[in-house]
Amino acid sequence: MSARRRYCFELHVKPERIDEYKERHAAVWPDMLRALKETGWHNYSLFLREDGLLFGYYEAEESHEASVAGMAKEEVNQRWQDWMAPFFEDLGGGHADEGMQVLEEVFHLD
Repeated sequence: MSARRRYCFELHVKPERIDEYKERHAAVWPDMLRALKETGWHNYSLFLREDGLLFGYYEAEESHEASVAGMAKEEVNQRWQDWMAPFFEDLGGGHADEGMQVLEEVFHLD
């Protein structure tokens, strides 16, 4: 097994939709969780600031682009992305997985 890489990204949730966004993530569909695991997403977490700034973190053996492409092949991901798209700002009508702004890792302490 190759070493896992760490990825962090940001998105922006519309402030007026934060409560509903949290509710939906309290009950992520089992087939979506399965798809994430099967496509190599590990230690996936989302962190949300009260103004809607969202940070995501996950680990994968693949590149970020390959990780997103793997999920894009999953039918459940298309349904999830369609269902969640109205929650985000600045996506230009696209999906969150297309609008992730990946952040550069500048320090890590094991």
